Amino acid sequence: MQKLSLLAHVFKSKGVVLNQSIMPCMRVAARSYATGGEGGEEEAPPKDPFLQNPSRGSIYGKLTGIGKNTLKTDIIHFLEGCDLTTEDVRVEYSRTFASLSMILQFSSRSVFQNAVRSTIRKGRLYKLEEVDRGLWNIQTSYSGKVALLSGIPRAALAEDVERFLSGCDFDASGLQMFIRPGFPEPIRMATVNFPSQIEATNAIRMKNRSFILNNLITMKLLQ
Repeated sequence: MQKLSLLAHVFKSKGVVLNQSIMPCMRVAARSYATGGEGGEEEAPPKDPFLQNPSRGSIYGKLTGIGKNTLKTDIIHFLEGCDLTTEDVRVEYSRTFASLSMILQFSSRSVFQNAVRSTIRKGRLYKLEEVDRGLWNIQTSYSGKVALLSGIPRAALAEDVERFLSGCDFDASGLQMFIRPGFPEPIRMATVNFPSQIEATNAIRMKNRSFILNNLITMKLLQ
């Protein structure tokens, strides 16, 4: 741009009159040189709309103060107006599958802030704080299709658990048995997958507090 201005000054000092049709070409050349020519500065890329509006994008919150029987739907109703669905709620469980908190996914920061105000307005039954997306990612969503069996005797085999669940529609290939710390001794547990939440709920209603090898078995729906 500076070189072109200097050239125009030279023409003027020599008495050369520039044709008006040439001037627009010189201005176009100047713009081209400034943005893409050798030694010139490159044109700045357009700003990301997301960065211009930080209120857009998902925001994640951790809701504490829930009880062992609190359901996803309880929280959705409590935060009515925040447009949450069961897919936006994941339960954080301990290693023994005790409910610790619920991790919530909000569509925007403004919706998250509305939820915070709602928890305060309704008497602080729960505490809601913002968390990183990583905490959301590590939570398993069982979608109400998985039942937890507790109190399984150590001598029991997978076949014993399958016999216990006879008459229920479940996925035998997805049966997992494991041991967790407990008092006064470790607890043997199992998770069983069902094709739907209705089937899982029916199995719990039918089989909860029944026996495997004389051990009382308790069942719980994982959300």
